[in-house]
Amino acid sequence: MAQLVRDIMTPDPVAMPADTPVRQAAQAMRDQDIGDVLVVQGDQLHGIVTDRDLVVRGLAERDDLSGCTLGEVCTRQPITATPDDDADSAIARMRHNAVRRIPVLDGGRPVGVLSLGDAAIEKDPDSVLANISAATATT
Repeated sequence: MAQLVRDIMTPDPVAMPADTPVRQAAQAMRDQDIGDVLVVQGDQLHGIVTDRDLVVRGLAERDDLSGCTLGEVCTRQPITATPDDDADSAIARMRHNAVRRIPVLDGGRPVGVLSLGDAAIEKDPDSVLANISAATATT
């Protein structure tokens, strides 16, 4: 039987409105030891912002981030999956689109995130990526 996205995704993603200051998202990433925040409008996905987005689209582009919001730095219309998608197919889409994380949507509502680390832990548990992804944060 094929493994489903729901079996390997990280549930209960952190989601914030598009008008949230980037600093608030960065603090949530730090406090929850995660690398992404889903950007929502109401209960629907608007985009995804990663720690890398905060640096490349935020810090590198602006001298002052105090007025910068998630809507300004997020990836809009990201590649997504549903909980019932075949996990291997979702991982193949990640590879094809060169992304490390994809939001998991149920009826358009974010219910999880599938990351490269999640996939490595499940599919290749002895890999370096799986070991790093499963390790406790040191900072």
